[in-house]
Amino acid sequence: MATSVKMDDDTKSRFERLQAEIRLKTGRRVTQRDILARLVEQAIESKPDLIDSFREKRVPLAESEREKFHEGMVSSGVTTTEEDIDDVLSFDTDFDGLVDRIEPGF
Repeated sequence: MATSVKMDDDTKSRFERLQAEIRLKTGRRVTQRDILARLVEQAIESKPDLIDSFREKRVPLAESEREKFHEGMVSSGVTTTEEDIDDVLSFDTDFDGLVDRIEPGF
């Protein structure tokens, strides 16, 4: 069953140029369906790269910016356990009891 794929004019034009270049270099007529199938096959083989290509690009912070960020962090001196985090996230806890464990006498 054939399904149409909508694409903008620029993408369609580049797709057609790719089709023409494949024909020139291989001497074979290749349908756009064949090209798309091959592209999908290759994308699946390198799925992590494809997924990463859609992630927002981030520029690494300079060391001075990283240090400035960490200057604002303060340790409370209280150790938070995984159970504490689970209790808060699941809302399955006595919050007063949790606060007493974290801030005795609060």
